[in-house]
Amino acid sequence: MIAPGRAKRPGAAQPVLDPPSPDELAVCPFCAGHEEMTPPQTLVLPEAGDWQVRVVPNLYPALERQEVVVHSRRHIRSIAAASDEELELVADAWRRRTADEPGNVFPLVNEGRGAGASLTHSHSQLIWLPEPTSELPSPRGEIVLERDGIVVTCPWAARVPYETVIAPFEAETDALTSPLLGVALQTVAALVRRLQELEGQVPLNVWLERSKADWRLVLFPRLNILAGLELGPGIFVNTLAPEEAAARLRGG
Repeated sequence: MIAPGRAKRPGAAQPVLDPPSPDELAVCPFCAGHEEMTPPQTLVLPEAGDWQVRVVPNLYPALERQEVVVHSRRHIRSIAAASDEELELVADAWRRRTADEPGNVFPLVNEGRGAGASLTHSHSQLIWLPEPTSELPSPRGEIVLERDGIVVTCPWAARVPYETVIAPFEAETDALTSPLLGVALQTVAALVRRLQELEGQVPLNVWLERSKADWRLVLFPRLNILAGLELGPGIFVNTLAPEEAAARLRGG
């Protein structure tokens, strides 16, 4: 449901990421030099020299097996600040941990407290789910851009403003064996940078959807507060038409 007028209702102010506190760097467990603050690592990349991406068990897992992929040794607060090289290593970390521990792995990013993140240092999570993913519907929507074998669309049935799907132009069987995964993550970072230009430091979620036939990354900004109508009957009231969202993301 598209309802632009809802964006003007009382209490509809845009959520933003919390500003950094003076002690943030001192207590961040994901920064280089603070490795003793986390459980023993399961992977570091590159394997020789200073690490750039590090994988550790989640101290507070929601399910039995859950790991954290630290996106940079630098204290970056958004995937938008990760370099292309770092994001290629993130993609490699996702691949390697899935190969080492096979199963129904669900990669995701929570960014900002309004999207469920408890730590500000940019990271993703790998969660081993008990059930396989069902078949994915065809991603239909307004095209934002195409680059390097990846197509970006704003779904016509977008649930929130700027919801975006990043997928291979031609269907592939699995993201976690695809050479396009790094490009897809770099595209997400570019979209988040554009989103920050448009709306500021917006909390957001990113997750990987995959089936036996295809895969996609979903960018889900948290400009709207999900209330009973969304969480109960699943009726999402989107305040921005996908055509307009795509035009803004393109810069048009």
